[in-house]
Amino acid sequence: MSRRIGLALLLCAFAALAQAASASKGDDVLARGARDGNAPAWAISVATPAGWTRDCCTYARAIGVNAVLYQGEWSGKPQRVMVLNVWPRQLPALADEVQADRKRYLQHDPAGKVSGFAVRHPAMPCEASVYRGSDRIDDVLVFCDPGAASGVRLSWSMAFDAADPSRRALLDDFMRVVVASRYTQ
Repeated sequence: MSRRIGLALLLCAFAALAQAASASKGDDVLARGARDGNAPAWAISVATPAGWTRDCCTYARAIGVNAVLYQGEWSGKPQRVMVLNVWPRQLPALADEVQADRKRYLQHDPAGKVSGFAVRHPAMPCEASVYRGSDRIDDVLVFCDPGAASGVRLSWSMAFDAADPSRRALLDDFMRVVVASRYTQ
């Protein structure tokens, strides 16, 4: 029995070393998706900012998203968590995705405020919305379109307490992740 446990620990150690070696070679894939209808398989790659933890398979799966990035320990709260979602495209244009999301937000929080800004992503069009909630929680949401051939759209989002003193640094990290995200098939 102890030989089996020893072998299992050794295999786990080798797997961890292989994963670390792969990551050091520039394998920065954060999330993958299988073929879905007309949408081919995909991967989203991005380097993780210092101090942030990547998760595609534990907490992300538990909350129903493709990946999350967070600092420190997982709290289960939405604030200060970068969230990646990828889905098969359904609406004809990126602007339609943005408008549909804004409409849902304002139906949910009629006292909320919405503003937007363009995001200069080097490889795909992206558009951001900033939601200022009546609950004193603000959200930034960026929709991106990797192109019709991809068959998907993606979004990055992050929530903040309205008075969070680290807001500027968090937003800087968030925007670096957004503009560095790469879609591949």
